[in-house]
Amino acid sequence: MFDFAVTSVAGGWIRSSLFYLILLLNLIFVIIIISEKRNPVKSLAWISVLMFMPVVGFVFYIFFGRDQRSQRMISRKGKRKLKRLVEKNKNISDREDSSLGAETLLMIKLGYNLTGASLTHNNRITLFTDGKAKFDALFKDIAEAESFIHLQYYIFDNDGIGSELKELLKEKARNGVEVRILYDDVGCWSWRIGHHYFDDLIAVGVQAKPFFKVTFPQLANKLNYRNHRKIAIIDGKKGYLGGMNIADRYRDGVPWGIWRDTHIRIEGNAVHELQSIFLVDWNFTTRELLSRPVYFPKIEPNGGKERIQLVTSGPLDENKPIELMFLKGITTAKERIYIQTPYFLPSSEFVYAIQIAALSGVDVRIMLPERSDSPIIQRASQSYITQMLKAGVKIYFYTAGFMHAKSMIVDDEFATIGSTNFDFRSFEQNFEINAFIYGREFNAIYSAVFEKDRKESRRITLRSWRKRSMWRKITESVLRLLSPLL
Repeated sequence: MFDFAVTSVAGGWIRSSLFYLILLLNLIFVIIIISEKRNPVKSLAWISVLMFMPVVGFVFYIFFGRDQRSQRMISRKGKRKLKRLVEKNKNISDREDSSLGAETLLMIKLGYNLTGASLTHNNRITLFTDGKAKFDALFKDIAEAESFIHLQYYIFDNDGIGSELKELLKEKARNGVEVRILYDDVGCWSWRIGHHYFDDLIAVGVQAKPFFKVTFPQLANKLNYRNHRKIAIIDGKKGYLGGMNIADRYRDGVPWGIWRDTHIRIEGNAVHELQSIFLVDWNFTTRELLSRPVYFPKIEPNGGKERIQLVTSGPLDENKPIELMFLKGITTAKERIYIQTPYFLPSSEFVYAIQIAALSGVDVRIMLPERSDSPIIQRASQSYITQMLKAGVKIYFYTAGFMHAKSMIVDDEFATIGSTNFDFRSFEQNFEINAFIYGREFNAIYSAVFEKDRKESRRITLRSWRKRSMWRKITESVLRLLSPLL
């Protein structure tokens, strides 16, 4: 009886001590979060996680909540050297274009002041809205490469597309073409791609490097910051960027339909800017600065009329360049804003900007997937729909498959396409890239694409949306609370 009483007292003391220890750790982490002076919405989300999941929340914060902005992608000297090479062999000097509207010129200036991104002329764009056309063109350009091939993708899958690309790259490497690959370490973890995919390439001379490799003890500092860019440069004359990774689903679709995505192929001065972006990432990963003139060949006239500004963003940026560019476009819109995104988790600034635009009479349309590859993020995304509808925003659910395109059209002379989703992760934690395209011709082309997609979508009305079950509304609200962390 005495032993039982002692055991009970000891057990009670341990439980009490554990409770106070968890409380103390909670307080310490809350102080750390507040002291980081990050977005208040994100801080409150982390504090909520700590309150509802004390032990698990500690682990989540260590792995996904740390700030990495003290690091630098490349030295100022290296950046200046690449900038000189970019400028040296352009066909014509890029400059401000007086034919563009005042608001557009201010947007171009914003992009330059944020990242040093120049407006480039002499560009020809090929638009891809399906994987087959994109991969056919990319593989053809790779097969014709004479000097070098630079690839950077978030995901390489060891499936049909991945295997075809691997064999093609091995052949080019054996024939003396320089091949460099940057792949995201988490996006290409071995359970996804296998242990030998990159080893087979390296064995024949391909240089393949993981971006922000996740290793102990730096695991907690790197796991949350991923390189989400999808770009390719061939011989310094042809470039690709957009939303498509290297995997069969981008070509063959998903069980419930097609994979609707957007990618572009560029010829012209913007290719040098794209090359510079790749080389900065390469330098960040390998500490090797590739600055030979061969990587920036002279750009010949090609009849292209498109004006392109390539803007990047990432967790190491002091500001959030692509988010600010998107906000600038939304706040200056006078007639229309068309948005396509697979994930819609906007910051409060975005919500207000979109609401103001719609309430001011701007035709705002947002296209989301009817069915997503991430049910959790989809539910969180749908929590924003009611307030969008109340403001007069037109919401469309794409029904022909999975909408993975990341694009925005504003009025008649601006459009953007790239890797950036309309969510916290893309704006704050991922390394992203978007092409900001200025001109009426491309704007009209992509507007026609949006209209085609609209015909394969169903419009959501406020009356029908309110008929969702109470359980679904509660689930959406809870997940919305965590949206800054998803």
